[in-house]
Amino acid sequence: MRRLTLRRPRLPRTRRGRRRLVQAVMAGCALALLPATWMYAVAGDRLRTAADVPRTDVAVVFGAGLWDGEPSPYLAHRLDAAAGLYRAGRIEVVLVTGDNSRADYDEPDAMRAYLTRHGVPDARIVSDYAGFDTWDSCVRAKKIFGVDEAVLISQGFHIRRAVALCEAAGVESYGVGVDAVHDATWYYGGAREILAAGKAAMDAVFRPDPRFLGPREPGVERALAGAVP
Repeated sequence: MRRLTLRRPRLPRTRRGRRRLVQAVMAGCALALLPATWMYAVAGDRLRTAADVPRTDVAVVFGAGLWDGEPSPYLAHRLDAAAGLYRAGRIEVVLVTGDNSRADYDEPDAMRAYLTRHGVPDARIVSDYAGFDTWDSCVRAKKIFGVDEAVLISQGFHIRRAVALCEAAGVESYGVGVDAVHDATWYYGGAREILAAGKAAMDAVFRPDPRFLGPREPGVERALAGAVP
């Protein structure tokens, strides 16, 4: 019986070949970093703190998972920031966008319930039940809910991508990155963003339709009309 052996890849033997290999590796690394560079460039002057974000009619809070039907700690921090902005008079309406693809999993309703418990009137909250990813949420905010300008609220590792994608979708955006404990979830989120940057760049270039688009919804417009004294 013949034993199979794995051959090691052969490196170029000539100096010129080795130089070309190094150049190819460097070019590959540069291309891999381009999407992240794009996100940082777009979002660079759009990031704010909760204390200095410009007054804007609408805030968008992105879903971040549920634990036993309640917002995860990461999502709760986002919602706390939105409630604080509302109480400070910096926003009028909160658009909560998340996953409701299953009957037993409803991020937007859990987010709405949390906000009402923390002082945001139900009439000032609008739910997007088809925010399956960041691009979908941004496109639907623009095309379905008619949002032209918004404060985006998420963790720091995600906020640049959110701003870059919403800008690409036509929503003038300011990003508020909320604090988060540097636990395993935080490190996972940061690592995931490296991979997600590539998809984000492709979404911004090709601008695909969301998984579900649907008809125009007047929820944000009605909520803002109710907010006018």
